[in-house]
Amino acid sequence: MNVRSQPRVSIVTPVYNEEEHLAECIESILAQTYQNWDYTIVNNCSTDGSLQIASRYAAKDRRIRIHDNDRFLEMSPNLNLAVRQISPASKYCKVVFGDDWIFPRCLEQMVAVGEAYPSVGVVSAYEQCGQQIRITGLSPKQSLVPGREACSQFLLGTLLLFGSQNSVLYRANFVRNRNPFYDESNMYSDFEACFAILRTSDLGFVHEVLTFSRPRPASVGSIAADVGASFGSLIDILFRYGNQCLSEQEYQRCLERYLCQYYSFLGRRFWVDRDREFWSYHKEIFTTTGIGFSRMRLAKAAVAELFSSLLRPKGAFGSIKRLRLKRKIRNRQMRSVVFEGRARQVFTTPSRNG
Repeated sequence: MNVRSQPRVSIVTPVYNEEEHLAECIESILAQTYQNWDYTIVNNCSTDGSLQIASRYAAKDRRIRIHDNDRFLEMSPNLNLAVRQISPASKYCKVVFGDDWIFPRCLEQMVAVGEAYPSVGVVSAYEQCGQQIRITGLSPKQSLVPGREACSQFLLGTLLLFGSQNSVLYRANFVRNRNPFYDESNMYSDFEACFAILRTSDLGFVHEVLTFSRPRPASVGSIAADVGASFGSLIDILFRYGNQCLSEQEYQRCLERYLCQYYSFLGRRFWVDRDREFWSYHKEIFTTTGIGFSRMRLAKAAVAELFSSLLRPKGAFGSIKRLRLKRKIRNRQMRSVVFEGRARQVFTTPSRNG
């Protein structure tokens, strides 16, 4: 297939102070075996040499252009601005973060699956995150997964088939038809976007490691995981999409499992985290979900975690040590970014008829 007959892929890279890794990211795009792409680098008011690096590459390849924000945007609004830069002629959209990169066959293999299965809205593949390979478990013989099944497997915790924005390829029409594409009220908007697309489409899968994501200890995503933002986000996703892919029994089982995990997390933090903002944040999540915060359940979870730590003191000491180390990296101001963003979360009702 010659370049002109290949479907166009629009690649976007949101950048904020990524001079250390940006050249590696751009080089990975230039190294693609698939060549019909356009590439927009969105500079979010970087104060380092990121813009100069991007400009140097744009001057050499006309497929690369730069969008230079006139004001700084938070992570989710900037992501939404980035995906709005895709070409009207593109059939697929790929997000690659400025400190990540993709393997040479990434676009070729993902587009091939998208073209083989017209019902596919999201294409995923194995993802390398640091030294770890993620998004595994699907049978090597299966390259097409019904959207409903992919979502139910996610919620039931049996199989994770899509990960961060860097690990997937979107069919561009789904990106164009949803505005904003990423839900700015959900800390795990990448997962939520996949759920939204897979309501009316299927998931394609490439059994090959195609993307590299760099662990980011001080990123908003890492801070969100540290403060437990995932629990509220997962409950929100369950409320929005669970009734479309789960039976009533599965739905209730998922909700109870999420709540058990949530209270276990809070039970551990009860002994080590005295930050009022932390507890106000989680109480508000319970209130806005309509579930309500149970002090009795928290007390039971805290006691259970205490007994568990007494049975494995070395593990408990290690957890406390890791938490203190994280605090040195993630200060109160950084945690507040998550807390304040989540406070704007609007949950749907946990109704099976919604």
